[in-house]
Amino acid sequence: MPKSRTALIFSPLFNSYSYGDDHPFKLQRYHVARDLMEAYGLLKLPGMEIRDCRPVDDDLVLTFHDPDYIARLKEFSAASEPRADFRFGLGDADCPVFQGLYDCAALGAGATFEAARLVEEEGFAIAFNMAGGWHHAHRAKASGFSYLNDAVLAINWLVARGRRVLYLDIDAHHGDGVQEGFYDSDQVLTISLHESGIYFFPGTGFEDETGEGSGKGYSVNIPLLAHTDDALYMKAFDEVAYPLIAAYDPDVIVTQIGADTFRTDPLTRLEITTHSYGYIMRKLKALKIPWVALGGGGYDLLNTSRAWTIAWAEMNGVKLAPALPETFVKTIRALGYPHRSLLDAMHWSEEHERNLALDAVEKSIARIRDTVFPGILDRYGAITGE
Repeated sequence: MPKSRTALIFSPLFNSYSYGDDHPFKLQRYHVARDLMEAYGLLKLPGMEIRDCRPVDDDLVLTFHDPDYIARLKEFSAASEPRADFRFGLGDADCPVFQGLYDCAALGAGATFEAARLVEEEGFAIAFNMAGGWHHAHRAKASGFSYLNDAVLAINWLVARGRRVLYLDIDAHHGDGVQEGFYDSDQVLTISLHESGIYFFPGTGFEDETGEGSGKGYSVNIPLLAHTDDALYMKAFDEVAYPLIAAYDPDVIVTQIGADTFRTDPLTRLEITTHSYGYIMRKLKALKIPWVALGGGGYDLLNTSRAWTIAWAEMNGVKLAPALPETFVKTIRALGYPHRSLLDAMHWSEEHERNLALDAVEKSIARIRDTVFPGILDRYGAITGE
């Protein structure tokens, strides 16, 4: 049996832009992750290809985004002086304006479209765009480091071709922009596991946000308290996300696989490690459903590089040595990083905090089973994998 084909979407231009030296979002991470993949020999595997991309077309951008917002985004992108328009979320600390901004956003969205196209038109089993996953971009507003919502654009293209799509978001932040894009649609089931919006950006993503109109029951949110650890994260995935994916049985899965859930991420308070992250990648691969994977968040450079290397290895069925390759260790040591290990041991949070997180996740699971599961069951049949 021939090996399933996989594609890594990568443009040398990914590192051509910068949000600013003091901004937490560092585009350098794409190149560091690629360097680690190369050190492990993951860029010359049988059945895999590296594909370049081009900026997304305006016609596809306007399937979601407001024309006035896009016009202002392009105007600011071409300006040499600092600009701001807070009506559109442009120019604040999270979403700075810099020359070439639109080109940067359009290239990332174009890479996601290329990943979707390869899965849809060329028969690739999996396509991975590290420079995707801008899930906070809204129809007419930049938010959370995101300007164009690449996932919504690519999913719109897939839906227009008659595909039923499942969007899974495991970033630490709620995928609010993607939820907005499909809140009234029954052609896309969105599932987001994230740190609770009670105290955390973007302040949304609660269990009662289940969709409206024909989309009622097609939006699923699993808010997690701070200090949710590996075991609790896998519990939420296994008891909600995985059985819903199996029941919905989509034509294509689009995932945002941000690594800011890791316990040493500087911006978040979840406590997962490579243990549960790799577990979820293996479970998704085992579904054998065409898969478009997008990078997303991650504000510790080495966590992000390790996570996406693990993801790419799992996508290709490769088992990696737990110690980082010596060539890569030498490179990162010069940058001030002491890391020597790819894999983390399974982590448990402190007992009191863990008990609070466990109680919260059990209540969320019970609520989702009462509200969302029956509708999916009625339409798509029995849920398996429980």
